[in-house]
Amino acid sequence: MPNASRFERLPTRSFDPVTVFVEGHAIEVDSHDTAAAAVLAAGLMPSRTTPASGSKRAPYCLMGACFECLLVIDGVANQQGCLVKVQDRMQIHRQVGARDIHEPPREATT
Repeated sequence: MPNASRFERLPTRSFDPVTVFVEGHAIEVDSHDTAAAAVLAAGLMPSRTTPASGSKRAPYCLMGACFECLLVIDGVANQQGCLVKVQDRMQIHRQVGARDIHEPPREATT
């Protein structure tokens, strides 16, 4: 996955790498990053579409207020990516439209 992102890190601490999978592509990110930061670093835009109109969205406020960073994380839909700290081998996928209401929600794994 090419990194076309303008997301830049500030040199505030040492880099402690973990590997996450964004849309199936291995990306090395800092262990202190959130899933939304990993998506931005990977250049994955848009990161979701809205259920009603299909409008394209991406992480915006990065503090849990706007819900623009909804992602499917480790198979669980509707996760606010800006509030979920990455873990090694985490699977992060775009959330396209609404989740399937016929499939029961899966519990998040920690």
